[in-house]
Amino acid sequence: MSPVPLTKEPIILHPRPSSIVAALYTLRDLDVDVVILHGPPGCSFKHARLLEEDGLRVVTTALDESGFVFGGHQQLVDLLRRVIEMFNPKRIGIVGTCASMIIGEELHEAVLEVNPDMPVLEVEVHAGYPNNTKGVIITLESALAVGILSEEEFQRQKVLLKEATEVEKRHGAASKAYLEPSRGDTKYTVAKRIIQLLKEGKRCINIMNAKKETGYMFADINVAVNQAARELGSTSEIINMANLDESVGLDRVRDHARNINRDLKEMGIEVHEIIGGLDEYPIAGETVNRLLAEKYPDFDFAVITGVPHAIPMDNMQGMEVISVTNGPRQVLPLKEMGHEFVVVEIDLHPKTLGVSNIIESEFGATLRQLVQEEKE
Repeated sequence: MSPVPLTKEPIILHPRPSSIVAALYTLRDLDVDVVILHGPPGCSFKHARLLEEDGLRVVTTALDESGFVFGGHQQLVDLLRRVIEMFNPKRIGIVGTCASMIIGEELHEAVLEVNPDMPVLEVEVHAGYPNNTKGVIITLESALAVGILSEEEFQRQKVLLKEATEVEKRHGAASKAYLEPSRGDTKYTVAKRIIQLLKEGKRCINIMNAKKETGYMFADINVAVNQAARELGSTSEIINMANLDESVGLDRVRDHARNINRDLKEMGIEVHEIIGGLDEYPIAGETVNRLLAEKYPDFDFAVITGVPHAIPMDNMQGMEVISVTNGPRQVLPLKEMGHEFVVVEIDLHPKTLGVSNIIESEFGATLRQLVQEEKE
């Protein structure tokens, strides 16, 4: 009898997010001070460099061809000792790479040899997993093992990560074998359409469903819709929904929610419905769907920022849906979901690292400028 073939996930041809990078961002969220990348000097360079803007030091063992053959245990031991001496960190992360994992490097052996007196999160990860959420789970398992994450929060995060993966498979970057990148509809065209709808007094569901720190810029777009209505003297009813629950998530994520809520309050923007926390973007759509059915049926249009494809279309069939994403490969799936307009904020993520206030988006700036022109 021939063996039963293993079920494999479909191969995605376009580049996908890396589990190594996901591990780096998760260590950042866990307030790790220094991360050692055990691998070649160029591995994950772009994101390692960006994370330095967010207060995370990233160093590398700089494995070369010799290390690929003979191993890099001593390099890791030496660098771990040097990191402790140079930075006096409270928490350290060590992240594997494709190179170090393929040759079988044992991160734990280096930690045992150095025996540091602070928590060291060992993340044995490579970029060969089909879903980058695997890098997050491995990192959280390490955080649980060293006692800086509770079992309850670990299990909660696993549920969110599972759903985040499913969201991408249903309507995201993993929904097709190949997705052509696109810049979407022009910001000018979409801003003009929002102004027209507001001038006509159309009722608006204004949703922010953002992932962690990206909320600092996505929130600006939702703010701009409210400001446009005020400036135009619109009679439109605007219901603001946002995943800004300050009571859930890791400490850093809760801080982001507090900061954004503070700024919204100072701007006079009321959030009518809290739909989850900033790490609950994969499941916040369930809350939105229920609210639309129970409290806000028959609204005319919706503006959705952040992760729009996590919001079901069940109760938006009669609405004109305008969405704003930072993923160029997300345009086609959103159009196929039924979104009339899709805007891409291409440089959003790098601009939201290391900030603690709402910052202006290109689309928000465009909408404000066109409103002023309408008034002249």
